[in-house]
Amino acid sequence: MGLISGVLTLPLAPVRGVVWVADQLAQAADRELHDPSVIRARLAALNEEYEAGHLSTEAFEREEQQLLDLLYGC
Repeated sequence: MGLISGVLTLPLAPVRGVVWVADQLAQAADRELHDPSVIRARLAALNEEYEAGHLSTEAFEREEQQLLDLLYGC
């Protein structure tokens, strides 16, 4: 980047910084959402909730299917 273009685009630096941070957050969230160990932990917690009687069978099955779809990429 030349001196002139650097000076002219300087006011956009904060915007580029915010876009970079937002992109980093989105990437981290995506990695966590699709991390198999996180999904398995969520399945275990869901099962505990169901066995404790905090979830109906329908809610448990719906949530379980969503997590299994994430885990197996369906």
